Amino acid sequence: MTSINKFNTHIIGKPFEYHQPTTVEEATKLLADLTDVKVLAGGTDLIPKMKQRLLAPKNIVNLKKIKALEGIKETDKGIWIGAATKLRAIERSELIKEKIPLQYLATKTIGSVQIRNMGTLAGNVCNASPAADGALGLVAQDSIIHIAGSKGTRDVPITEFFTGPGAIVLEKDEIVTGFTVPIMDKDTGYHFISIGRMALDISTISIAVTVTKKDGKVAKATVALGSVAPTPLRLPEVEAFLKGKSLSDDVIWEAAEMVSNGIKPITDVRASAEYRKEAAKGMAMEAIKLAWTKEAQQ
Repeated sequence: MTSINKFNTHIIGKPFEYHQPTTVEEATKLLADLTDVKVLAGGTDLIPKMKQRLLAPKNIVNLKKIKALEGIKETDKGIWIGAATKLRAIERSELIKEKIPLQYLATKTIGSVQIRNMGTLAGNVCNASPAADGALGLVAQDSIIHIAGSKGTRDVPITEFFTGPGAIVLEKDEIVTGFTVPIMDKDTGYHFISIGRMALDISTISIAVTVTKKDGKVAKATVALGSVAPTPLRLPEVEAFLKGKSLSDDVIWEAAEMVSNGIKPITDVRASAEYRKEAAKGMAMEAIKLAWTKEAQQ
Protein backbone atom coordinates (compact mmCIF):
# COMPACT_ATOMS: atom_id res chain seq x y z
CA MET A 1 0.00 0.00 0.00
CA THR A 2 1.30 3.43 -0.92
CA SER A 3 1.37 5.82 2.02
CA ILE A 4 -0.10 9.29 1.69
CA ASN A 5 2.40 12.11 1.47
CA LYS A 6 1.10 14.53 4.10
CA PHE A 7 3.60 17.25 3.27
CA ASN A 8 4.21 19.43 0.21
CA THR A 9 1.17 18.02 -1.54
CA HIS A 10 -1.06 19.97 -3.93
CA ILE A 11 -4.08 17.90 -2.93
CA ILE A 12 -6.70 18.88 -0.35
CA GLY A 13 -7.79 15.56 1.04
CA LYS A 14 -11.47 15.89 1.95
CA PRO A 15 -14.40 17.66 0.27
CA PHE A 16 -16.00 20.70 1.87
CA GLU A 17 -18.86 23.11 1.34
CA TYR A 18 -17.75 26.52 0.09
CA HIS A 19 -19.58 29.71 1.11
CA GLN A 20 -18.86 33.19 -0.25
CA PRO A 21 -20.80 35.94 1.57
CA THR A 22 -20.70 39.53 0.35
CA THR A 23 -21.62 41.26 3.63
CA VAL A 24 -20.49 41.02 7.23
CA GLU A 25 -24.04 40.18 8.28
CA GLU A 26 -24.24 37.28 5.85
CA ALA A 27 -20.87 35.97 7.02
CA THR A 28 -21.72 36.03 10.72
CA LYS A 29 -25.05 34.32 10.08
CA LEU A 30 -23.28 31.55 8.20
CA LEU A 31 -20.84 31.09 11.07
CA ALA A 32 -23.73 30.94 13.54
CA ASP A 33 -25.63 28.35 11.50
CA LEU A 34 -22.86 26.09 10.24
CA THR A 35 -20.87 23.45 12.10
CA ASP A 36 -17.23 22.48 11.62
CA VAL A 37 -16.44 25.74 9.83
CA LYS A 38 -13.27 27.68 9.08
CA VAL A 39 -12.91 31.23 7.82
CA LEU A 40 -10.81 31.92 4.73
CA ALA A 41 -9.20 35.33 4.21
CA GLY A 42 -5.71 35.15 2.70
CA GLY A 43 -5.44 31.39 3.13
CA THR A 44 -1.68 31.38 3.75
CA ASP A 45 -2.14 29.38 6.94
CA LEU A 46 -5.44 27.53 6.40
CA ILE A 47 -4.75 26.06 2.95
CA PRO A 48 -1.34 24.54 3.79
CA LYS A 49 -2.83 22.95 6.91
CA MET A 50 -5.64 21.47 4.83
CA LYS A 51 -3.14 20.10 2.31
CA GLN A 52 -1.13 18.53 5.12
CA ARG A 53 -4.33 16.94 6.53
CA LEU A 54 -3.92 18.91 9.76
CA LEU A 55 -7.36 20.44 9.22
CA ALA A 56 -10.37 19.06 7.35
CA PRO A 57 -13.31 21.43 7.90
CA LYS A 58 -16.70 20.56 6.42
CA ASN A 59 -17.42 24.20 5.65
CA ILE A 60 -15.29 27.14 4.54
CA VAL A 61 -16.57 30.72 4.63
CA ASN A 62 -14.56 32.91 2.28
CA LEU A 63 -14.47 36.60 3.32
CA LYS A 64 -12.68 37.89 0.23
CA LYS A 65 -15.83 39.31 -1.40
CA ILE A 66 -16.73 41.50 1.59
CA LYS A 67 -15.47 44.93 0.52
CA ALA A 68 -16.24 46.45 3.94
CA LEU A 69 -13.37 44.42 5.39
CA GLU A 70 -10.71 46.04 3.20
CA GLY A 71 -8.97 49.40 3.27
CA ILE A 72 -6.83 51.84 5.24
CA LYS A 73 -8.14 55.22 6.34
CA GLU A 74 -7.69 57.89 8.98
CA THR A 75 -10.48 58.44 11.49
CA ASP A 76 -10.86 60.66 14.55
CA LYS A 77 -9.59 57.73 16.68
CA GLY A 78 -6.56 56.74 14.62
CA ILE A 79 -5.77 54.70 11.54
CA TRP A 80 -8.39 52.10 10.66
CA ILE A 81 -7.14 48.98 8.87
CA GLY A 82 -9.70 46.57 7.48
CA ALA A 83 -9.39 42.98 8.62
CA ALA A 84 -9.00 41.61 5.09
CA THR A 85 -6.44 44.23 4.04
CA LYS A 86 -3.45 42.52 2.48
CA LEU A 87 -0.16 42.75 4.35
CA ARG A 88 1.50 44.06 1.20
CA ALA A 89 -1.01 46.93 1.03
CA ILE A 90 -0.12 47.86 4.62
CA GLU A 91 3.57 47.68 3.84
CA ARG A 92 3.17 49.99 0.83
CA SER A 93 0.75 52.47 2.41
CA GLU A 94 2.13 56.00 2.77
CA LEU A 95 -0.52 56.68 5.42
CA ILE A 96 0.77 53.76 7.50
CA LYS A 97 4.39 54.91 7.10
CA GLU A 98 3.53 58.47 8.09
CA LYS A 99 1.04 57.94 10.93
CA ILE A 100 1.84 54.50 12.43
CA PRO A 101 5.31 53.62 11.09
CA LEU A 102 5.92 50.91 13.69
CA GLN A 103 3.20 48.86 11.97
CA TYR A 104 5.07 49.25 8.70
CA LEU A 105 8.25 47.88 10.31
CA ALA A 106 6.37 44.97 11.88
CA THR A 107 4.53 44.08 8.68
CA LYS A 108 7.45 44.07 6.26
CA THR A 109 9.20 41.32 8.27
CA ILE A 110 6.39 38.82 7.61
CA GLY A 111 7.30 36.06 5.16
CA SER A 112 8.02 36.92 1.54
CA VAL A 113 6.45 39.43 -0.83
CA GLN A 114 4.36 36.57 -2.22
CA ILE A 115 3.05 35.75 1.26
CA ARG A 116 2.32 39.42 2.00
CA ASN A 117 0.47 39.71 -1.31
CA MET A 118 -1.93 36.99 -0.10
CA GLY A 119 -1.95 37.21 3.69
CA THR A 120 -4.18 39.59 5.64
CA LEU A 121 -3.66 41.44 8.90
CA ALA A 122 -6.62 39.70 10.56
CA GLY A 123 -5.22 36.35 9.48
CA ASN A 124 -1.88 37.16 11.06
CA VAL A 125 -3.63 38.24 14.27
CA CYS A 126 -6.35 35.59 14.49
CA ASN A 127 -3.88 32.78 13.93
CA ALA A 128 -2.80 33.76 17.47
CA SER A 129 0.79 32.68 17.06
CA PRO A 130 3.16 34.08 19.69
CA ALA A 131 5.52 34.71 16.75
CA ALA A 132 3.10 36.84 14.70
CA ASP A 133 4.98 40.05 13.94
CA GLY A 134 1.94 41.93 12.62
CA ALA A 135 0.11 41.24 15.86
CA LEU A 136 3.12 42.35 17.91
CA GLY A 137 3.15 45.73 16.21
CA LEU A 138 -0.50 46.21 17.09
CA VAL A 139 0.12 45.13 20.70
CA ALA A 140 2.89 47.70 21.13
CA GLN A 141 0.57 50.45 19.87
CA ASP A 142 -2.45 49.86 22.14
CA SER A 143 -4.63 48.98 19.17
CA ILE A 144 -8.34 48.20 19.28
CA ILE A 145 -9.87 45.22 17.48
CA HIS A 146 -13.35 45.62 15.99
CA ILE A 147 -15.48 42.47 16.08
CA ALA A 148 -18.86 41.63 14.53
CA GLY A 149 -21.15 38.71 15.32
CA SER A 150 -24.69 37.64 14.60
CA LYS A 151 -25.83 39.50 17.73
CA GLY A 152 -23.96 42.76 17.17
CA THR A 153 -20.55 44.38 17.34
CA ARG A 154 -17.95 44.98 20.03
CA ASP A 155 -14.49 46.49 20.43
CA VAL A 156 -11.68 44.71 22.31
CA PRO A 157 -8.23 46.04 23.26
CA ILE A 158 -5.70 43.84 21.51
CA THR A 159 -4.00 43.09 24.84
CA GLU A 160 -7.22 41.26 25.82
CA PHE A 161 -7.72 39.46 22.50
CA PHE A 162 -5.30 36.53 22.95
CA THR A 163 -6.03 33.84 25.52
CA GLY A 164 -3.28 31.33 24.65
CA PRO A 165 -1.36 29.82 21.73
CA GLY A 166 -3.85 29.66 18.86
CA ALA A 167 -6.65 30.87 21.14
CA ILE A 168 -8.58 34.16 20.93
CA VAL A 169 -11.74 35.69 22.37
CA LEU A 170 -13.84 35.35 19.20
CA GLU A 171 -17.12 33.51 19.60
CA LYS A 172 -18.16 30.94 16.99
CA ASP A 173 -20.27 33.43 15.05
CA GLU A 174 -17.82 36.34 15.21
CA ILE A 175 -15.26 37.75 12.81
CA VAL A 176 -12.73 40.57 13.11
CA THR A 177 -13.79 43.49 10.90
CA GLY A 178 -10.84 45.81 11.45
CA PHE A 179 -8.29 47.46 13.71
CA THR A 180 -7.85 51.00 14.95
CA VAL A 181 -4.28 52.04 15.71
CA PRO A 182 -3.70 55.36 17.53
CA ILE A 183 -1.70 57.84 15.47
CA MET A 184 1.87 58.06 16.72
CA ASP A 185 2.84 61.24 18.53
CA LYS A 186 5.54 63.29 16.76
CA ASP A 187 7.62 63.02 19.95
CA THR A 188 7.49 59.22 19.87
CA GLY A 189 10.43 57.11 18.74
CA TYR A 190 10.00 53.46 17.85
CA HIS A 191 11.86 50.38 16.74
CA PHE A 192 11.09 46.79 15.75
CA ILE A 193 13.52 43.87 15.58
CA SER A 194 12.77 40.31 14.49
CA ILE A 195 15.32 37.52 14.20
CA GLY A 196 14.85 34.03 12.79
CA ARG A 197 16.90 31.00 11.87
CA MET A 198 16.94 31.93 8.18
CA ALA A 199 15.35 34.25 5.67
CA LEU A 200 11.52 34.01 5.56
CA ASP A 201 11.38 31.92 8.75
CA ILE A 202 8.89 32.95 11.43
CA SER A 203 10.43 34.92 14.26
CA THR A 204 12.59 33.13 16.78
CA ILE A 205 12.15 36.24 18.90
CA SER A 206 10.91 39.75 18.15
CA ILE A 207 10.56 43.03 20.02
CA ALA A 208 8.59 46.23 19.43
CA VAL A 209 9.31 49.38 21.44
CA THR A 210 7.91 52.90 21.50
CA VAL A 211 9.28 55.77 23.58
CA THR A 212 7.52 59.13 23.84
CA LYS A 213 9.85 61.86 25.04
CA LYS A 214 8.72 65.06 26.82
CA ASP A 215 11.16 67.60 28.30
CA GLY A 216 14.05 65.17 27.98
CA LYS A 217 12.37 62.31 29.83
CA VAL A 218 10.18 59.33 28.96
CA ALA A 219 6.52 60.31 29.12
CA LYS A 220 5.34 56.90 27.96
CA ALA A 221 6.97 53.67 26.79
CA THR A 222 5.64 50.41 25.40
CA VAL A 223 7.68 47.22 25.28
CA ALA A 224 6.27 44.12 23.58
CA LEU A 225 7.91 40.81 22.68
CA GLY A 226 6.99 37.85 20.51
CA SER A 227 7.94 34.16 20.78
CA VAL A 228 8.73 34.44 24.49
CA ALA A 229 5.33 33.58 25.99
CA PRO A 230 2.08 31.81 25.02
CA THR A 231 0.80 35.09 23.52
CA PRO A 232 2.37 38.34 22.31
CA LEU A 233 3.67 39.86 25.53
CA ARG A 234 3.64 43.38 26.92
CA LEU A 235 6.00 44.14 29.83
CA PRO A 236 4.28 46.82 31.95
CA GLU A 237 6.93 46.62 34.68
CA VAL A 238 9.62 47.64 32.17
CA GLU A 239 7.39 50.38 30.79
CA ALA A 240 6.84 51.74 34.32
CA PHE A 241 10.59 51.62 35.01
CA LEU A 242 11.37 53.70 31.92
CA LYS A 243 8.69 56.32 32.54
CA GLY A 244 10.00 59.61 33.91
CA LYS A 245 13.65 58.80 33.23
CA SER A 246 16.26 60.23 30.92
CA LEU A 247 17.63 57.15 29.21
CA SER A 248 21.36 56.84 29.82
CA ASP A 249 23.21 53.71 28.78
CA ASP A 250 23.03 52.46 32.38
CA VAL A 251 19.25 52.91 32.52
CA ILE A 252 18.82 51.14 29.17
CA TRP A 253 21.04 48.29 30.38
CA GLU A 254 18.92 47.89 33.51
CA ALA A 255 15.72 47.93 31.46
CA ALA A 256 17.16 45.27 29.15
CA GLU A 257 18.00 43.10 32.18
CA MET A 258 14.38 43.49 33.29
CA VAL A 259 13.19 42.39 29.85
CA SER A 260 15.33 39.25 29.98
CA ASN A 261 14.19 38.44 33.52
CA GLY A 262 10.55 39.23 32.73
CA ILE A 263 10.06 36.64 30.01
CA LYS A 264 9.59 32.88 30.28
CA PRO A 265 10.31 31.45 26.84
CA ILE A 266 10.25 27.79 25.95
CA THR A 267 12.80 25.66 24.15
CA ASP A 268 11.57 24.52 20.73
CA VAL A 269 12.96 23.62 17.31
CA ARG A 270 13.82 27.25 16.57
CA ALA A 271 15.77 28.16 19.73
CA SER A 272 16.43 27.30 23.35
CA ALA A 273 14.89 29.20 26.21
CA GLU A 274 18.37 30.30 27.30
CA TYR A 275 19.14 31.71 23.87
CA ARG A 276 15.88 33.65 23.79
CA LYS A 277 16.55 35.22 27.20
CA GLU A 278 20.03 36.35 26.15
CA ALA A 279 18.83 37.53 22.75
CA ALA A 280 15.99 39.47 24.38
CA LYS A 281 18.50 41.41 26.46
CA GLY A 282 20.56 42.51 23.49
CA MET A 283 17.55 43.25 21.33
CA ALA A 284 15.95 45.29 24.12
CA MET A 285 19.09 47.39 24.53
CA GLU A 286 19.15 48.16 20.81
CA ALA A 287 15.42 48.76 20.39
CA ILE A 288 15.05 51.00 23.47
CA LYS A 289 18.11 53.06 22.57
CA LEU A 290 17.02 53.56 18.96
CA ALA A 291 13.49 54.43 20.03
CA TRP A 292 14.88 56.95 22.55
CA THR A 293 17.26 58.59 20.05
CA LYS A 294 14.84 58.20 17.13
CA GLU A 295 17.57 56.73 14.96
CA ALA A 296 17.21 54.07 12.25
CA GLN A 297 13.43 54.48 12.22
CA GLN A 298 12.71 52.96 8.82
